[in-house]
Amino acid sequence: MGRAIAAGLAVLAALTGCTVQAPGEEGHRSPVRIELPDSTPSPLRSPTGDDRPGTAPAPARVLWSPGDTGRDVRELQARLRQVAWLFDGPTGTYDEATERAVSGFQGKRGLPRTGRTDTVTWQRLRGMTHEPGRWELYLMGGQPADPPDARCRAGRVLCIDKTSRTLRWMVDGRTVSTMAVRFGSRGTPTREGVFSVYWKSRDHVSTLYDSPMPYAMFFSGGQAVHYSRDFAARGYAGGSHGCVNVRDEQAIAELYAQVRNGDKVVVSR
Repeated sequence: MGRAIAAGLAVLAALTGCTVQAPGEEGHRSPVRIELPDSTPSPLRSPTGDDRPGTAPAPARVLWSPGDTGRDVRELQARLRQVAWLFDGPTGTYDEATERAVSGFQGKRGLPRTGRTDTVTWQRLRGMTHEPGRWELYLMGGQPADPPDARCRAGRVLCIDKTSRTLRWMVDGRTVSTMAVRFGSRGTPTREGVFSVYWKSRDHVSTLYDSPMPYAMFFSGGQAVHYSRDFAARGYAGGSHGCVNVRDEQAIAELYAQVRNGDKVVVSR
């Protein structure tokens, strides 16, 4: 009988992992001593304590990635410029430079370096920057032109708009080309009104400021439409001494070839 009980206890121990002692051994009165492991949460229990399996957090949603274009990409680039991760643009195109900047920003803050802008990356960047203004978004040009001044709708006209900072080359009411332009600073403003081109100088150098003015088309005293290397490099961070600066050298070279002395110039606000 005693052997049968001992055998049964041995089977129970094998099944439960318990420590078993025979009756009377070591002075213990209880024939069975069970040792339970420390209480630890089950990996399958949810954080709330119910019996539903826990779920991993959803991955961050990608907002913009290489190849995307538009105003939102401009804002992303403008904000990256504010924290010195991007130095070109904004261009409105998610290019290689933008991808590298996003990747660097992510790595610096312990985020996965994907180079794609997801919701977590965007939230972190927004928290470190301010809402960019219009001329931060269009620091290097690319802004749309406003409708042309009524005085530009007849003849051959350099139609220059200070509000949208654009120049339209118009012939008989049709826009031939449009380009971003920059104007004089507060101390040397670009004059407004109706003028005409009175002199063209392909490789002009300013005698007053000793600075190059390629493709110069003079319309009012010493003020001219011309290419500006400073505008090309710094965008609207700088200004002229009253001239109308163009940053796209190819565009102004083509314009220079088409404009003739006597063509009208309208500078409006």
